[in-house]
Amino acid sequence: MLDALLQPQNLIMLGIVVCLLCFSGFFSGSETALTAASRARMHSAEKDGDKRAGIVSRLLNMRERLLGGILLGNNMVNILASVLTTAVFTNIFGDGGAALAGATVVMTLLILIFAEVLPKTYAISQPDKMALKVARPISLIVKIFAPIVSIVQVIVNGTLRIFGVDTNASAWTAADEIKGAVDLHLEEGGVAKRARDQIYGVLEIGELDVEDVMIHRKNVIMLDVNLPAEQIVKEVLDSGHSRIPIYEEDQDNIIGILHVKDILKSISKANGDFSAVNAKKIMRDTWFVPETTSVVKQLRAFQQKREHFALVVDEYGALMGVLTLEDILEEIVGDIQDEYDEEIEGIERLKEGGAILQGDLPVRDINRAMDWKLPDEEAVTIAGLVIHESQTIPEVGQTFAYYGYRFEILKKLRNQIVSLKVRKTFEPDQRNES
Repeated sequence: MLDALLQPQNLIMLGIVVCLLCFSGFFSGSETALTAASRARMHSAEKDGDKRAGIVSRLLNMRERLLGGILLGNNMVNILASVLTTAVFTNIFGDGGAALAGATVVMTLLILIFAEVLPKTYAISQPDKMALKVARPISLIVKIFAPIVSIVQVIVNGTLRIFGVDTNASAWTAADEIKGAVDLHLEEGGVAKRARDQIYGVLEIGELDVEDVMIHRKNVIMLDVNLPAEQIVKEVLDSGHSRIPIYEEDQDNIIGILHVKDILKSISKANGDFSAVNAKKIMRDTWFVPETTSVVKQLRAFQQKREHFALVVDEYGALMGVLTLEDILEEIVGDIQDEYDEEIEGIERLKEGGAILQGDLPVRDINRAMDWKLPDEEAVTIAGLVIHESQTIPEVGQTFAYYGYRFEILKKLRNQIVSLKVRKTFEPDQRNES
């Protein structure tokens, strides 16, 4: 047996098998390194002048051709290595099942250990470094195999289309990838929750309209211009706000904005006489914006006009609420508290889990405070979410389950949900439960 193994033709074939296993390991490790390489780091390295990073970026932009070329090369060398090993075993043991079985077992172990697990383990431990090393040879191989790979891609894509699979569709965006990375680092302790929320705010602000972040009109302090001057001054100073909308006769008829600085100037000129303040003379012009205006567009408008305050109206011109620059910034950096702000109320955490919530709390604020994932696409407030999902005005005591959360109506005023209890649950959705 040893003499048969040491025959020149067998030694040559075994040497070729070893070389082919090295090539197989190269292809396997390259596949892992290139698919795991960070596109962001490659882009940064390319800007710094690393030409290999540019090659990696181009390869990652044609993933199908890249994977096709690597897999084609890998399968070719693996099959050829298996054929040669079988020939060696046949020369040693003769024709029969023993030679085939021995070649199969040996090649399976060799390919598994030295051509798959070992190179992939090394590649996954430092994908960027290895991707840069293999960029040029893999790029050349992809070019050589391009005609064959193109034919294979046509066959594969055609087969997938038969089964209704769209290979061009991708449900993930760059923002989704960033969110996933941030969530992963949050779980591992590398990112603080507040930092996570701020990153989310930057990524999601482009999806918001002003109606999503405005202060609803029922929470807006407005004053009648025909009130006595002393009362107007007192109301403005007691409000804790720097700007107050002024209406005449009807709250939908906003005629101006009173700024506390203008009031103080007027009082100063009148030597402290509150009755000398004329709201109509010192009020500023109103700025109305549609409720469908995007938050990003409105932020730019605030910057261009150097304004901090706007009134939000619907398509009929009815007042919906007010929007301030601070409201937009809070979507990114979180709540901004000054010495006149009251602590945000309306969330009472329960020891057994969940919380009792005021119905008019925005879903986005609740998600941030409780680290929940309630949907906010169809409704701004938590009460609006329950009404939207239940398609009814719930009664006190009714419970519902949506999106993995259970909602119990605790208090109601006419058709408005005042408070409700919400907690996470694994129950199926229940659209109407008494």
